[in-house]
Amino acid sequence: MSSKQSFSKKILKILSEKPAISLSELLARQDLARSKDNKYAITRSFKGLQEAGLVESVSSGQRNYARLTKEGKKKANSLKLDDDTTLLNPNWDGMWRIILLDLPEDRKNERESLRYLLKKAGFICLKNSAWVSPYPFEHLFENIKSDLGLTTELIIIVTQKLDEITEQELYKEFGVRKT
Repeated sequence: MSSKQSFSKKILKILSEKPAISLSELLARQDLARSKDNKYAITRSFKGLQEAGLVESVSSGQRNYARLTKEGKKKANSLKLDDDTTLLNPNWDGMWRIILLDLPEDRKNERESLRYLLKKAGFICLKNSAWVSPYPFEHLFENIKSDLGLTTELIIIVTQKLDEITEQELYKEFGVRKT
């Protein structure tokens, strides 16, 4: 991975943790800036993210701030799932996560992005718009729902009980055992 890609990912991760951050604070971050060369690479990466429409710069009069755009939030969420350090909890808590996704055809790109994220988070598609998983990623999808304004298009259900036949199939599919 090139250093520019590495800095871009780090910037997206940092910005995903706060609503906004001052540009001077971003450049001073220890996990980014270790030398003058790094500051140049960080600045170039930030400009590239701006040009891609993932981040924006906002001025408050005295300071300039950076924040993620709607597209940047989507990208940051997908990077969290791509991160090699993301671990699935091997100890099942006995709860099923069910996500119902219903986006119209004119929002096909969003729908496909969400399906990709669901697959990366370990969900399987049961029926067209119904996805299920034993893994505790419902908070990630609650954030996505909020960020994208998906009020009724995305429904998240966390439950302990499914019908016995479905549960038996899902135990096999996910390799989990009833607690």
